[in-house]
Amino acid sequence: MAPINRRTFLHRSLLTSGAALATGIDTSLGQAADSPVSGPVNDNQQSTDFNATVDFRFSPRDFQSTICFPDDPAKTVVGKWGDLRYDFPSIEGNCPAYGQFGTIVKFSLAGAQEDSWLEQTMEAPGIPILHTIVNRPAAIMELVAFASRRQQEGRVDNVLLEIRARDRDVAAAPLVRIRSCQSYRVGSKSGIVTEVLRGPEDSPWMVAIPLENQTNDSQWFLEEGGFGLMLQHGTATRSRPLRYLFRFPQPGAAIEADASVDPDQLLAEIRSWWRQWQPSQGKVRWSLPSEGGEFLISSARNIQQAREKKEERLVFQVGPTIYRGLWMVDGNFLLEAARYLGFDEDADKGLLAEWKLQVPSGQIIASAGHEHWKDTAIPIFTAVRACELRQDWDLVRRLAPNIGHAIEFLIGLRNEARKSGTPNGSYGLLAPGVPDGGVGGTPNEFTNTLWTLAALRAVARANEHLQLPDLDRAASFYTELRSAFDAAAQAQMVHDERGFNYLPMVLREDPQMQLDAWSRPRPQSSQWALSQAIFPGQVFTKNDPIVNGHIALMQACTQEDVPAETGWQRHDGVWNYNAAFVAEVYLWAGLPAWAHHTFVGFLNHASPLRAWREEQPLQHALLGSDWGDMPHNWASAECIRYLRHMLVLEDDRKLRLLAGLMPVDLRLRQPFSLLASPTRFGRVSLTVEPEGARGWKVHFTREQSSEPPEAVEIPGRIDVGASLSRVEGAAKRGSEPRTVSIDPAVLSWTAYWES
Repeated sequence: MAPINRRTFLHRSLLTSGAALATGIDTSLGQAADSPVSGPVNDNQQSTDFNATVDFRFSPRDFQSTICFPDDPAKTVVGKWGDLRYDFPSIEGNCPAYGQFGTIVKFSLAGAQEDSWLEQTMEAPGIPILHTIVNRPAAIMELVAFASRRQQEGRVDNVLLEIRARDRDVAAAPLVRIRSCQSYRVGSKSGIVTEVLRGPEDSPWMVAIPLENQTNDSQWFLEEGGFGLMLQHGTATRSRPLRYLFRFPQPGAAIEADASVDPDQLLAEIRSWWRQWQPSQGKVRWSLPSEGGEFLISSARNIQQAREKKEERLVFQVGPTIYRGLWMVDGNFLLEAARYLGFDEDADKGLLAEWKLQVPSGQIIASAGHEHWKDTAIPIFTAVRACELRQDWDLVRRLAPNIGHAIEFLIGLRNEARKSGTPNGSYGLLAPGVPDGGVGGTPNEFTNTLWTLAALRAVARANEHLQLPDLDRAASFYTELRSAFDAAAQAQMVHDERGFNYLPMVLREDPQMQLDAWSRPRPQSSQWALSQAIFPGQVFTKNDPIVNGHIALMQACTQEDVPAETGWQRHDGVWNYNAAFVAEVYLWAGLPAWAHHTFVGFLNHASPLRAWREEQPLQHALLGSDWGDMPHNWASAECIRYLRHMLVLEDDRKLRLLAGLMPVDLRLRQPFSLLASPTRFGRVSLTVEPEGARGWKVHFTREQSSEPPEAVEIPGRIDVGASLSRVEGAAKRGSEPRTVSIDPAVLSWTAYWES
């Protein structure tokens, strides 16, 4: 399969045209006071129309998982059928296509019957030992895939194959098929053990070990697309399975080609190692019941498995294949999620790795390419957020010259655009750049300007107390760029025939907007950057027409419980983790039912092993395909971030607690907690416990900080029929059914909800 460039993948979409409407836009640097969302959006906390069940109903048709260790350079991928997927091409140059593995090893059984997939499971969210069950009429085949790292062996992939008879004893022989661009041959045999060698060095690549007393009658043969190996036969009974062990030494590993290894002991060692692994560290502790806890652990594990040390830099990589590299926007959210798990030192290293990519012009160039201008702005935002959560501004002080240089580069982009005669330049926006998220090339667009506004706002506010000369230009440039954006947005708003106004991300003057209806960007194309400028960027107030229009557009394009056609698959496709961006916007905007509905839809697009493919077709689609890395760990990061924000949400100068908690989340009546979670107001701890027959008790503590919140809010109702009855240890203000304010100066209190 030829490589596919990500920028040129799927440039076809549909736009609903309409007249431009003027809007009033707040231009202040700070966040305006809270006000309800108005317009066509709505939220019904008691709605029965929203699905609340996590059952993986929208799982991708093909999925894959990783079995490697944290920070492991051997990023072994295991497919849905238990197949091993190796030799993914380098990401240098054009982006490889999904599924472009150089070697795939499939396990089956000989004979005339066909395999039928039954299921694939992981032993636990924190134990990546994969069990794949394949059905034959006469027997069941189970594949157990896991990684090992014994000191005397090094890093090895292992597959334990077991054949269990159904009704009567059955003779069987495993069949291994190797589809590869490389050549293989059978090496010397040691008793019943068969070695497969590969490459010009004839290095051992696979060792096949029958674990019963079979004779050595294995057969090696060529077939279309690769090679096959049929191992010696044996007899499987209902009480005693027929077992084989396949071992694949990874680079630097060395194993003995004999049958002395005990697979059960090997499995026990690996289970023991993973049981001592923790998804969080330091002060931070999470305890969530049911699906929330399982997704949290899986997401933390996925992120650590994809992470890698490169040239003495710790890189939080997005995935094991297509996105095995450093992306700025993905990295922003991965690093925030890492801090929410307590991995502050690792996140610091990841942040510094991003700034190592700054070139002499001040620009930061990462894997998204030269004209992804937002990649220079996003690390500024990331640095500010890191220091907020650290409660220590040393990193921004150290990086201030770099940040100032990056700001000057962005100013230069705006100045060059003014001279260019482009629509972006005529408005005073940044130069046309890559929007991403469904729009390729370098059109006249808003996405790079939006992320730059979020970064400038963050660093300008930080510099109000830091007073660093290198950062002085941030506030004035924010004002200039915001004024230019306001004027452009006012002129570019579109009326949608569904009854709302929205801001498209590509300007109407751009040639892409003149294409036929199928080919031009859809209204929801590239709206991801606006989602993030809304939250966490908080560039807009809640009653801003741009916010209202964005929310209405996301609600209008919802299919399979998530916004659809928002990415590169513009027609009948789902960009899975985009749903989490939008759920965060809903949560921030005070729409908890829509937030919960969309987040559950996001979870239901994961595989049953709790990992996400970047994009996939809608279930009814007759076009499109699965696309992108898997596990895609921007998705994992978004899962962690939403779980954190549904409990503790920093809304500018306000701290909102339990803002995303819905009655369905409490149906099991199990306690849960979040301890020492970092916020810009200091570390926050919450413990939530059932109280009596229907009530709940929440204990809150916050560590002292230099910047206390201006307000702390809790819901007036926490469960069906359970209303806030009292708060011990702090004064409360107001008796609104949805929100009650607690004295923000008090560092510890306990609230009770009773029926």
